[in-house]
Amino acid sequence: MLWDDYINSYWRDWRTGDRSLDRDRLDDPQWLAEWLEQHQLPAAAPAKPEELQQLKQLRRLLWEEVQRLVQGAAPDQSLLEQLNSYMAAGPVIRQIIRNPDKPPELTLLPQRSDWGQIMAEISASFTEAVLEKELSRIRICDNPDCLWVYYDDTRNRSKRYCDDKLCGNLMKVRRFRARRKAGE
Repeated sequence: MLWDDYINSYWRDWRTGDRSLDRDRLDDPQWLAEWLEQHQLPAAAPAKPEELQQLKQLRRLLWEEVQRLVQGAAPDQSLLEQLNSYMAAGPVIRQIIRNPDKPPELTLLPQRSDWGQIMAEISASFTEAVLEKELSRIRICDNPDCLWVYYDDTRNRSKRYCDDKLCGNLMKVRRFRARRKAGE
């Protein structure tokens, strides 16, 4: 999803917890251009310093709200008002797209190609998740060195890590070593 990929643009060293290795990938023009292309978002990269500051402010706002939601809080009304402001900066046109292999579908076509439009799309993605999906499935990775945000789409809603093969295995090894050390 767009919103969680965006929040996760702040990369933490999930293996060692060395905070000096953390990277804000929004500061990397190449990463940002690839991310925009991956999500089919039209904007002129690189972002200007004031636009970059606004992007980081939105990310911080969403990260703080995710932390509240994970604790079981209801969506914050002032946040919803702020999201409305962000979304107002990104006008869209609704259009039916016909594909010969699929039934017609309604799509939203962004009308601008600037950073305001990008922040509107991110805000809309987050708003859709908060209003239409199960809030209890919004999670933060249990690896305290990772803290990636994800949406738990497993059937039994028991996913604890952003990636079972990476963070999940790392935490299993850490628990095993802690038990082994305690038994010595």
